[in-house]
Amino acid sequence: MSAASRPEAQRRVDDIRVFEREWQRLVDEGVLQPDPAQEAALRSHHQTLLANYARAFDIDADPQAQRLSLGMRVASFLGALALAASVFFLFRRYWGSLPTAMQVGVLIAASLGSFAATIGLHGKDSSGYFTKLAAMLAFVCFVLNVALLGAIFNLTPSDNALLAWAALAFLLAYTCDLRLLLAAGILCVMAFIAARTGTWRGMYWLDFGERPENFLPAGVLFFLLPLLPPLAAHRPSREFAPIYRVFGLLALFLPMLVLANWGYGSYLDFDHRLIEGAYQIVGFLLAGMAIWLGAQRGWSELVNTGLTFFVIFLYTKLFDWWWEAMPKYLFFLLLGLIAVLILLILKRWRTAGGWLQENSR
Repeated sequence: MSAASRPEAQRRVDDIRVFEREWQRLVDEGVLQPDPAQEAALRSHHQTLLANYARAFDIDADPQAQRLSLGMRVASFLGALALAASVFFLFRRYWGSLPTAMQVGVLIAASLGSFAATIGLHGKDSSGYFTKLAAMLAFVCFVLNVALLGAIFNLTPSDNALLAWAALAFLLAYTCDLRLLLAAGILCVMAFIAARTGTWRGMYWLDFGERPENFLPAGVLFFLLPLLPPLAAHRPSREFAPIYRVFGLLALFLPMLVLANWGYGSYLDFDHRLIEGAYQIVGFLLAGMAIWLGAQRGWSELVNTGLTFFVIFLYTKLFDWWWEAMPKYLFFLLLGLIAVLILLILKRWRTAGGWLQENSR
């Protein structure tokens, strides 16, 4: 079966390397005595696959290449941020000295030129590192384009600009398989939904951050979005599904964590202590459900995110209860014992999960 993307090809290459090591180990231990012709055919098939993947996707064929690839990804990310910051400060430094017609021309040329460069690099850059640099630059140029054109013509700021930015981010993310731009698009849509939720409650749209509950509808939307049949069947969407789920959970957990400690920020017209207690309970339950669902579906990102926020909710609650009442050494001793208890529970759960999988086959 041929791979349709670089991540799929890399996973196949990693599987081949693991298979080869285990095969050789079993031969050395005398467990297997393969037929030489069959072994030669197998190795030839694997070498052909590796060569094809290397030409098509620039995969990491060995551990050394994998380590270098990690460094290249970090350099690509930092380079993208540096170029974006460079464009921003360049515009800020010389913008006031340019006539209006030239300002408009520079904005349009920067947006179209960076977008064209991204599409052109995507067809030639099999590694994706230079495409990521160009795509990030194109996104920043477009954001500056919309923002500065609005300032030039004295337009009233609108949350609709967030949708335009999100549309370009999603277009680049799905065209060039870029997770960084996908995250940017998700954040733009989340901000738009939170702003609209705030305006429906009588707020000015730029003040949407004052009410953490404005982000809850966006969290639910992005958590459920990968489950929709059209997206679940689409290959890039399956690759991006963990990012959607993590950002959806963050948009749920972070507002709940804030409201669990600051009930005055809620829309609910109840005593702030009651609101804080309610969000603490809901946060614990939601974290537990995320851990359970992630374990059932094999979604490690759900387990890790749910467990992280479960511990955060637990520790903040313990701080409220016992920080003032206990000696500090006893408080931290209690936290350490609770961490050990969580480890024991997770270890028992993992063992029980493995036993259940073996018996369900």
